[in-house]
Amino acid sequence: MEQRTVIIIGAGPAGLTTAYELAERTDIKPIIFEMTDEIGGIARTVDLHGNKIDVGGHRFYSQSAKGADWWQKIMPIQGSPSSDDIRRQRKVPLSNEPGAPDPEKDDDVLLVRQRLSRILFLRQLFEYPIALNRNTVFKLGFRRVFRVGMSYLKSKFFPIRPEMSLEDFFTNRFGEELYETFFRDYTQKVWGVPCSSIDPAWGPQQIQGISIRKALRHAFKKIFSRGKPVDLDETDINLAVQFLYPKYGPGQLWEKVAGIVQARGGELHLRHRVVGLEHCDGRIRAAVVRDETTGETKTVSGDFFVSTMPVVNLVDSLGDEVPEEVREIAHGLVYRSFISVELVLRNLRIRGRPVVAPGRAGIPDNWIYVQEHDVELGRIQVLNNWSPYLVKDPDTALVGLEYFSNEGDELWSKSDDDMVQLALGELDRVGIVVEDLLDSVVLRESRAYPVYRGTYDRFHVIRDYVDRLDNLFLLGRAGMHIYDSTDVYMLAAMEAVDNIIAGRTTKDNVWGVKR
Repeated sequence: MEQRTVIIIGAGPAGLTTAYELAERTDIKPIIFEMTDEIGGIARTVDLHGNKIDVGGHRFYSQSAKGADWWQKIMPIQGSPSSDDIRRQRKVPLSNEPGAPDPEKDDDVLLVRQRLSRILFLRQLFEYPIALNRNTVFKLGFRRVFRVGMSYLKSKFFPIRPEMSLEDFFTNRFGEELYETFFRDYTQKVWGVPCSSIDPAWGPQQIQGISIRKALRHAFKKIFSRGKPVDLDETDINLAVQFLYPKYGPGQLWEKVAGIVQARGGELHLRHRVVGLEHCDGRIRAAVVRDETTGETKTVSGDFFVSTMPVVNLVDSLGDEVPEEVREIAHGLVYRSFISVELVLRNLRIRGRPVVAPGRAGIPDNWIYVQEHDVELGRIQVLNNWSPYLVKDPDTALVGLEYFSNEGDELWSKSDDDMVQLALGELDRVGIVVEDLLDSVVLRESRAYPVYRGTYDRFHVIRDYVDRLDNLFLLGRAGMHIYDSTDVYMLAAMEAVDNIIAGRTTKDNVWGVKR
């Protein structure tokens, strides 16, 4: 019998998870077409003269044991301390499996990282998620804390009904004062519009389980379990204090997955863009693929098809037979783009703090969320603290400054030099001192985030139409137009492979995967 094939559009986490599961569990051949020359999508690792950049920061953490176990099949957890564990005399839970890798000697290893994220507000740093402790009260001041408490009680006794916007969603859960203090400005930077203009359906993905009650419970848990490891699948992602991380960033893991797929007979074609999907009688028959290097096109038949490309591109690829309503909704979907200014610095420190080498002390955060309204900077990522092995020279700081924009707007159109100068100036404005810029690169991600605006409230019409194509599965952030974390997209890919194996044509279980 002729071997069956699955055509996979996109070599990001969802596409590569699908390919791996097929190669691992079936005799169906995965064939991946990736339009760029890189693997991992936005979860790739970019090289900057020996420094390795994680574009946006990708924690490997899942409340599902299935997700956490999957990563550990690809790379084992460290069995010995990493260089910064040793230097800081930091205790982390180590694998006791025989032959567990030593990150100082072995490359294929998942590090156990201690998570620290904070919010920059009023030129001061607050724990994220908000910690209800003496330090927070002191920094906010008793008057503001009183207003926070009163507005929270008001939201409990007099909630906004019905919730018509993301602003209503936040206010009902945290009170107006806490929402305006710690959520409003950063959220509006990310999505480019006031929270009052965003669908409340986006709220659960934004807070991911955070509540005042959980913050209190988590604060007490930290007090009574100080020094003890926390299970990687027992805690809401925003409250987790530990996560796994590949030694050389997320792209290292996804590149290894791609290598395993190819070693087991799968195919990976970089710089190949799917520009059309031929369909008849409720099934996709073939993909029209353009070689971006030569410009030549070819038609590739398949038994099943997986699309992780943006929904608008998928709908366009289906041709003139698509109903006008479906096409109109697809073209009305909204996306948000992302700009990352990556800097290699001699030093990075908070103004007024002592000068220290970032690799030895410095700013200890993974992320700093910039809630200040007078800068466009959205988030600061200190890559030294994700993995010391990302940084070529451990006595330098590798820092990512994240901006959010609409493709083609003023920010998106700035030159790389102008973006670097903007980033440096805004760091200075918020009280972060940069010493000696050694290197830089500006990375732009078009359509990085699907937004719950525009025609999103009619997205079910698109889903109803594409789900009737029995052998087509939409997966991934862009493919499903869902904003969530990587493990959710991976679990959805596993469900799709389950359907392919069982011959199920329903897609409800794929769309139904949630954190």
